[in-house]
Amino acid sequence: MVPLQLLERGPVAQHHPLGASTGYMEGLRHDWPALVEQALETSSFAVELAALSENELPGLLAFLADAPPLPFHYLSVHAPTKHLRTSDAELVEMLLTLPAGVDAIVVHPDVIEDVAAYRRLGASVVVENMDPRKSAGRTADELEALFAALPEAGFCFDIAHAAAVDPRLDVANDLLDRFCGRLRHLHVSSLDDDHHHEPLSDADEAAWAPVLRRARDVPWILEAPLLHG
Repeated sequence: MVPLQLLERGPVAQHHPLGASTGYMEGLRHDWPALVEQALETSSFAVELAALSENELPGLLAFLADAPPLPFHYLSVHAPTKHLRTSDAELVEMLLTLPAGVDAIVVHPDVIEDVAAYRRLGASVVVENMDPRKSAGRTADELEALFAALPEAGFCFDIAHAAAVDPRLDVANDLLDRFCGRLRHLHVSSLDDDHHHEPLSDADEAAWAPVLRRARDVPWILEAPLLHG
């Protein structure tokens, strides 16, 4: 269920299914039980457990191996994108130990060196579009070859990244035109001037509404809190 405070906000907060990414919960980093409890304050339907640095992944794997069944209907894990020391093959080997209840494993295309290694994840692997800072994966054209190499892969649509690449939202619409059949879930937030995630602004929510309506049938995962204080 979604807290009453969220229902008093705009259409993103009222979307179902809604969930939160633990990636923005900096103060609880590595404390997976506490991160799950924090995510439940947004929704019990969907969550993204984000091991954004490689050193967070072993703790997440251990937590999921020992934890009782989590209450979420949709469980996404964000694979590491920072402080990477292992090869793609070694990282995939670790990700293959995730329990069967994980619905999606989100990866960033700009850190992939050995695409073939990710084929072992099958339909679990989900590719996210990137922001303008990155050297790959920003547009549909840049993602086309990666999806061709990973025919079972899903798509995680980050609307803030797409809008940062092209504020007119042509890139956003092209991504959905080309990969709507792969769409698994959506990331939503605003971005600051350095392209870091921050709470969704009213202006962005209004401007992005026509694109958001195209992704009504998948979970929307918040990459920044909607509520303050």
